[in-house]
Amino acid sequence: MKKQLLTGNEAAARGAYEAGIHFASAYPGTPSTEILENITAYDEVYTEWAPNEKVALEAAIGASVAGARALCSMKHVGMNVAADPLFTFAYTGVNGGTVIITADEPGQHSSQNEQDNRNYAKAAKIPMVEPSDSQECLDMMKEAFAISEKYDTPVIYRMTTRICHSKSITETGEREDIAIRPVDKNPMKYVSVPANARRMRAELEVRLADLKEFSEETPLNRVEYHDKKIGVITSGAAYTFAREVFGENASYLKLGFTNPLPDKKISAFCEEVETVYIIEENDPYIEERVRLLGFDCKGKDTFPAFGEMTPDVIRKSVYGETMENIEYDHSGVVGRPPALCAGCPHRGFFFDLGKRKDVLITGDIGCYTLGFAKPYAAIDTTVCMGASFSMGHGAQTVMNMNPDNKMRVVSVLGDSTFFHSGINSLMDIVYNGSNPVCVILDNRITGMTGHQENPGSGYTAKRDPATLISIENMVRAMGVKNVKVVNPNKLSEMKEAMDEALALDEPSVIITRWPCILKRFSQEDLDEFKGLRTDKYEVDEEVCIGCRMCLKSGCPAISFKQEEKKATIDPVQCVGCEVCAQICPTGAIQKKEARA
Repeated sequence: MKKQLLTGNEAAARGAYEAGIHFASAYPGTPSTEILENITAYDEVYTEWAPNEKVALEAAIGASVAGARALCSMKHVGMNVAADPLFTFAYTGVNGGTVIITADEPGQHSSQNEQDNRNYAKAAKIPMVEPSDSQECLDMMKEAFAISEKYDTPVIYRMTTRICHSKSITETGEREDIAIRPVDKNPMKYVSVPANARRMRAELEVRLADLKEFSEETPLNRVEYHDKKIGVITSGAAYTFAREVFGENASYLKLGFTNPLPDKKISAFCEEVETVYIIEENDPYIEERVRLLGFDCKGKDTFPAFGEMTPDVIRKSVYGETMENIEYDHSGVVGRPPALCAGCPHRGFFFDLGKRKDVLITGDIGCYTLGFAKPYAAIDTTVCMGASFSMGHGAQTVMNMNPDNKMRVVSVLGDSTFFHSGINSLMDIVYNGSNPVCVILDNRITGMTGHQENPGSGYTAKRDPATLISIENMVRAMGVKNVKVVNPNKLSEMKEAMDEALALDEPSVIITRWPCILKRFSQEDLDEFKGLRTDKYEVDEEVCIGCRMCLKSGCPAISFKQEEKKATIDPVQCVGCEVCAQICPTGAIQKKEARA
């Protein structure tokens, strides 16, 4: 045993390792990404990045059938992708214990919605645990595997952003030596045809009844009696937030096992306290159950229906005030919206696209979503992974119904997103013969979540060499005749490719191919892409006319000196992509020097 300062993600990974898992699959997505990254450090565990969350869960189900303890991990919206196998997995049950991690995002720090995946546990009839700190992340992971195998069920392990990324002291232990069970070759259990599924549906209710009893008895759900004037029922991060606000001036029913909920324990607690507060993030999941049991409580009528339930939010809701803070002049704080990095290979593409008229631009999930912002204003929609191509197909099809239509659709997604769910979307375009311009921004890595490998990078999660799946070859194999691969840093090349594609009345794909400038370059990158981070550019003030055209590149390395009326380039940030030099109308931006 030793104590370590761990994030929730690190502790969850350690807990899975100590639980003796053999197989882990995931698709990267904030705030869950670091879980699989940390598991890859353990040689005893097979780990992989899957193309998407559905595949990750199906791979974990296969590992479970083969007798392994298996885990899959995803951010909350990934559960939508994995929902198809999830609901049937609840029917079949497990061989080797299986845990499904969902990392929810109250406050939407890096997500397109704020869905509450506790609802998935209830809808799919799967037991669920919710840790409140890093120690519980480790301990509950081990308990989740025990529950999974005891009750023959997958277990949903729900985290939230603050749990994933906050650090606390965690006592770690040793790995449990769990043998892989014999393969469970049992069609009556795993072939979910109607005849079997109807039987399994009835068995599922029996399992839920057993889990209901477990919920009443498990120490994962515990009561802490202090002052009984206020009683707080809570779970997850909201428990630690509530403790910070009320301390021992309230009693707590701390729920760590939240599906099924412990009705008897809830009722007994409510009868013991004067005023019941339900403090939970996102949906009134616990509150609805408390009210159904016949108890009055203060829930979403007192606390916000959305956002994080931080201590200040709780104080404001209950007491009408927040903690005293240091006042300062906010006018002196410069806004710093997120921006594409200096040298980002998406810059040249968006610079060209943002200048085009009569174009609807369907975007997708990735760093490139920032193309919607100024100075580019070059994305009009973003819904979910892979939607850009399929939305573009639908929009272009409808536009083409107008015989006088001159508007075109440009659909944009990244390389990892293409592998995730863009392939099927492109297939829809090819099969049905529509003609949006499809652009795949291949920056050679899964960029936004922190540089995870993908099927097009040539490496596995453990950085072992892997078969590199060529996006160009895949697109051509799907029947796209008009395919062009360009260097997006070459503006003339980018413009020519866009002009050609927009002139076509059949499917076309442009692949912009240049590595993310922050990427750890592989030898293959260095061999293929010359000049990576080797040059710098500077402004010749004698030639600069102060037109500010270079600022339209949106590069954070470029600024404008107001007094001198001249542009300047920060040599620390500049990586020599050359986009600004091509924009400058006077040739004032020149290569400075080459670095060894």
